[in-house]
Amino acid sequence: MKKRLSGSIALSALIVFAAVSAAGASVADRIVAVVGNEIILQSEVDQQAMMTRYQYPDAAEDPDLRVRILENLVTRKIVLTKARLDSISVNEADVDRESASRLTLLRRRFKNIREMEAAFSKPFAVIEKEIKDDIRDQKLIDNLRRKKMAGVAVSYEEVEDYFRRNSGRLPGIPETVEVSQIIMYPKVSAANRAAALATIREIRENIRTGGDFASLAREYSQDPGSASLGGDLGYSRRGDFVKSFEDTAFSLKEGEVSDIVETRFGYHILQLLDREPDAVHVRHILIAFDRENLDASAAKAGLEAVRGDILAGNASFAEMAEKHSDDRASARLGGLIRQGDSGETMFTVASLRDQLKDVVGSLKEVGAVSEVVRIEPTQGEPFYALFMLNKRIPAHSPDLSSDYARLEKLAKEEKQSRLFLEWINELQEEVYVRISDI
Repeated sequence: MKKRLSGSIALSALIVFAAVSAAGASVADRIVAVVGNEIILQSEVDQQAMMTRYQYPDAAEDPDLRVRILENLVTRKIVLTKARLDSISVNEADVDRESASRLTLLRRRFKNIREMEAAFSKPFAVIEKEIKDDIRDQKLIDNLRRKKMAGVAVSYEEVEDYFRRNSGRLPGIPETVEVSQIIMYPKVSAANRAAALATIREIRENIRTGGDFASLAREYSQDPGSASLGGDLGYSRRGDFVKSFEDTAFSLKEGEVSDIVETRFGYHILQLLDREPDAVHVRHILIAFDRENLDASAAKAGLEAVRGDILAGNASFAEMAEKHSDDRASARLGGLIRQGDSGETMFTVASLRDQLKDVVGSLKEVGAVSEVVRIEPTQGEPFYALFMLNKRIPAHSPDLSSDYARLEKLAKEEKQSRLFLEWINELQEEVYVRISDI
């Protein structure tokens, strides 16, 4: 049993949300496992098996899927019990943000909410709660793991041993590049800007004389994602907003209403609802610019001028990125593009979007600057961009000297996983566990 449990935690990545509660189980439901004072029902296993097969069709061919799901549920309950005993906490703003994103992706698989409810035999509100509960539980487990494994390190000898044991199985390292960018969005006409400004000024005056912010947001805001919520954007951290909006949001006092703020989207009025050490809870009213008639030629000409200054040596690429780029996240880094989840700056060429892959392919030398390129993203409006190649590493087989950092990371992850699973097995000795056949 221990051996089977020790391998089951990897399945947690496939579980999309927690199964139905005991209160919602059918009369014919039965208990298939007991973990301490908690039970696991057959319906929970069946529900997760259905969802896993729905999202991962190949799982339908796995004859042991239900067994592995049950083992995973047992493991999760044991670890969650320990996490709560150790007072492990999660950032609820992160839970809200991730659950909203996951729910949005799930909804896209159905024509409407009624069809989703029929597929899962439960109301939308229950599906939403289960998604949030599952994300919270997984974050508790992840945070506990980070806490327990924080001191784990690997020596050179351990990395060398990992490389020796896995050298025949390690995949080749693909071609990777590090790239910087400067982007410019087409600008709004002066007449369009003036009309939006006149409207937002009227709303700001209405608020100043006692108008209700939330009611005005519902009536006038042109942000489709927040207008119906009274402009509420929930909790956000630095880096979530464009610079002018972010600077204003983090400068307000609780309850304070801002002056008019301009971003490339339009004019905003913000109100701070609450503040946490690393996040703010704001609402806003947006009067959007009319983006149907933008001056694309001006944006392209502006970027051509920037490129000319860089090539003439009047300024560095990094200086011009900080000064001119409309992407504030990379502008703060001198235009350097980073992977959002890991912060890594090296990208595999194969992972780049086709347009950027073509641009990178045209840059033959480190330090080369591209022509001005019109980029058409899969979502959002087109923009113009310059790119500079900072570094290129050709595809090659893993090597202990040149790829030590990558191999060290892999060796550390292997060691952490082994130690964490050993610790889980020790926990099982402290908790009553009984599992039935399913």
